[in-house]
Amino acid sequence: MSQMVWKEYIKALKNEVKPALGCTEPISLALATAKARSVVGDEEILSIVAKVSPNLMKNGMGVTVPGTGMKGLAIAAAAGAVCGDAEAGLEVLKNINADHVAVAKKLLDDNRVSVSIADIDKVLYSEAEIKTENHTARVCIADTHTKIVRIEKDGEVIFEEPIIEGKGHTKPYDLTGASIADIHDFCTNAPLEDIAFMKDAETINNALSVEGLTNDYGLHIGKTMMKQLDKGFIAQDLMTDIMIRTSAGSDARMGGATLPAMSNSGSGNQGISATMPVVVVADFLKASEEDRIRAQALSHLVAVYIHNTFPALSALCATSTAAMGAAAGMGWLLGDKKLDVINDAICSMIDDVSGIICDGAANSCAMKVSSTANSAFKAVIMALDNVRVTGQEGLVSPTVEESIRNLGSLVSDGMKQTDAQIIKIMINKSQC
Repeated sequence: MSQMVWKEYIKALKNEVKPALGCTEPISLALATAKARSVVGDEEILSIVAKVSPNLMKNGMGVTVPGTGMKGLAIAAAAGAVCGDAEAGLEVLKNINADHVAVAKKLLDDNRVSVSIADIDKVLYSEAEIKTENHTARVCIADTHTKIVRIEKDGEVIFEEPIIEGKGHTKPYDLTGASIADIHDFCTNAPLEDIAFMKDAETINNALSVEGLTNDYGLHIGKTMMKQLDKGFIAQDLMTDIMIRTSAGSDARMGGATLPAMSNSGSGNQGISATMPVVVVADFLKASEEDRIRAQALSHLVAVYIHNTFPALSALCATSTAAMGAAAGMGWLLGDKKLDVINDAICSMIDDVSGIICDGAANSCAMKVSSTANSAFKAVIMALDNVRVTGQEGLVSPTVEESIRNLGSLVSDGMKQTDAQIIKIMINKSQC
């Protein structure tokens, strides 16, 4: 494989695997309000008017915003305006404290914050308009969670990047022609110094998992499962450890912990799902630091590669595709680095978890995270025994690349109406 292709893989990892504090959809809106606030200055906020795409609304309604103890886009918008660091990207709320929360809640209590659905053909979009006595600022974010495309001050455009309706953005890397085989080759043979930064994924997400096992966040699924070990309801084994430690990270993240997650493809849960199963298996095997780094790079890059076949936000729970990355990383560690094990595990997972829908970011995401982590390990165990879902069953084709394309086609085309119906149900429910 050419070094030019390897450079694209490194760029993909550096662009798609980033620290994020809180669920990235409400955080995207918080970033928009933080930027708008920086434009109008420190004058008293008279109003915050936010508009978001339907998919961003779906993923922002039920999730706890870090440091606030509250759920939803309104508190995210208020917090971003009160204390957001406009230059911190997905860590925009890293400086939040109790005093900030009190001010943000007062804005909500005074009915100065509104959030509605934007009339725009974008899967990922948020905008925020902040008014003070003397100034008005409007900031628009589109295509990715942190990509500011328009800034206005007092009706004058001071920054603009054209938005093409219905079109995605150009990514800063190119995975055209990529394959699982090429990714496997890269992660196995690339100079270690080129991918050493992937150690941070393990460090950051493991800390989040420990936090989730230490305190009660969200549905505290990981902690609850751990309690059942003593009762004998579940067994202490590798699969159970994978489920507990992975879901605990999601518990903490969705439950408002003020620790960052290392995200994947714009999602903290995807990052946790790609990271923690590999960490648990590496711990079990007492793997070398080099093997741990290479397995993390493989997991995250496979997750990015598969996720690139469909929209950033969709009806499919993307922890499933992130866990396919984890299956690759675990298969590499457990299967003597053999490509066939990875291919077979991914194919089996496509048949197993392709039906898990995304019904909005919420504490319950940790349940889906535990399910997809379980599926990943199950698929690896099957592959180690030379067993996989065959190309004659369901979405699965004879090759892994064909199977991934089938999944991408299902999500991009076949699940559009499903996504629309989920959003309709959620919005109608919130109005009841």
